[in-house]
Amino acid sequence: MAIDPQFHENREKVDDHEGHDVWGPVEEPEQLGIHGTHVAVDFDICIADGACLEDCPVDVFEWVDSPDHPESEQKADPANEAQCIDCMLCVDVCPVDAIDVDAGRA
Repeated sequence: MAIDPQFHENREKVDDHEGHDVWGPVEEPEQLGIHGTHVAVDFDICIADGACLEDCPVDVFEWVDSPDHPESEQKADPANEAQCIDCMLCVDVCPVDAIDVDAGRA
C-alpha cells in the first residue's frame, strides 16, 4: 500500500522531528507515522533501500535509525525538506511508493 497523498487531511500532527512534522499514529517501534509535509515519507512502509538518498540532487534525505521496526532498522528521513526542488526523483525511484512530494503543501 502506497503513502496516502491526503495524509495531511486524514492524519493528525503528533510530533516534530528534526524540524519537520510527524503525522500519526505513532506507536514505536511498530508504527512510526509519516515524516515531513512538503516531502513526506511513510516510515511504516519505507524499506530503506536508499534509492531516494542516492538520487536526490539536493540531499533532502538522511538516514535515521528505527530499531525493531518490522520493515527496516533505518528510514529515509526528509530532514532537509526545505531544500526540495520538486524534481520528483525520490517519488519515481521509491520501490514501495513511500514518498509523496506536493508543491502545494508546505
